[in-house]
Amino acid sequence: MHRKNISTTTKWCLTSIPLLFFIGSIFHFLFELSGDSPIVGAFSAVNESVWEHQKMLLLPVTGWWVIIYFFKRTRHQIDTRKWFAGLAASLIFSVLTIPLAHYFYTEAFGVGFLIVDILILLLAVAVGQCIGIHVYKHSKGIPLYASLIVVLLIFFIFILFTFYPPQLPWFRDSLTGQYGI
Repeated sequence: MHRKNISTTTKWCLTSIPLLFFIGSIFHFLFELSGDSPIVGAFSAVNESVWEHQKMLLLPVTGWWVIIYFFKRTRHQIDTRKWFAGLAASLIFSVLTIPLAHYFYTEAFGVGFLIVDILILLLAVAVGQCIGIHVYKHSKGIPLYASLIVVLLIFFIFILFTFYPPQLPWFRDSLTGQYGI
């Protein structure tokens, strides 16, 4: 891979962070704006639980990786296996960053601040995108089907737990005490 392509992909990653943060923020409100549509709720936050806030990243992050792939794959010689391994890594790490950061600061310091919760979304996007692009640039990739299975499994789990959430604190709406839709 040419040095120019590597720096270009890094630039795409870094410029995507504020965009994905903005789009992810919109996903916080989509369910309510849709009139509580279950279809929209499957992919956007339906309540104020930590679990549902992770969904603010599912479609934006996945969409970014897929769109960039289809627009840039030929001109920039994107390696498909490595690119979708990067997508899977980005999705896993961005989604995991939210509960890890949230529970760290709320449990360690016994406080909760809206501004910190908002910054956690920005942190999650940045961590996911940087790890994803690192995987793309430095790994040998994994079979395409394996990456796609990981991504589809993540979506399946989030959709399932939107409608059938476990009765655990991670899934409980912090305002109403209810679970899921």
